[in-house]
Amino acid sequence: MKIYTKTGDKGMTSLIGGTRLSKAHVRIEAYGTVDELNSYIGLLRDQPVNEHRKDLLKEIQDRLFTIGSHLASEADQKKRPLPDLLDDDIRLLESEMDRIDALVPPLRAFVLPGGHASVSFGHVARTVCRRAERAVIHLQQSEEVESIVVRYLNRLSDYLFMLCRAMTAELGSEEITWQPRVSPKN
Repeated sequence: MKIYTKTGDKGMTSLIGGTRLSKAHVRIEAYGTVDELNSYIGLLRDQPVNEHRKDLLKEIQDRLFTIGSHLASEADQKKRPLPDLLDDDIRLLESEMDRIDALVPPLRAFVLPGGHASVSFGHVARTVCRRAERAVIHLQQSEEVESIVVRYLNRLSDYLFMLCRAMTAELGSEEITWQPRVSPKN
């Protein structure tokens, strides 16, 4: 089977089930952004500092593929079994955040992205996750989307922030806090 089909040459693509949509459709934007996020999670997984988190990050990638399958399926196709996204998946992220929170100093200011390339990759993943969440919410305003998808993406962006804090600590990097400039009033 060839990878190229030429069926998208006119700006259209197919959902699971066969319905053709514009590649600019909000549904395609939503699962395309989830796919982009998955690539950034892969980049994070490949960072040496995350060697001991490879399994967790792969689990997150698996869940993002699950979300993508839900977003790429027509409503009538959802009657067929799709991979599960469960509350336990959200609880896993929450327990990981709680574990990290016990290891890093209390947060007393906004944190600027950066300090180390691995941490910066994490912040890019976090912001792409927020964009994916917004795209799914936009889709949810006109079509049915399981609420667990939004909850998972919301929690995942929080986890990615905490992962950045953990990586900063583990790498011995500086956590750069935002120091707002305030000009004196005349």
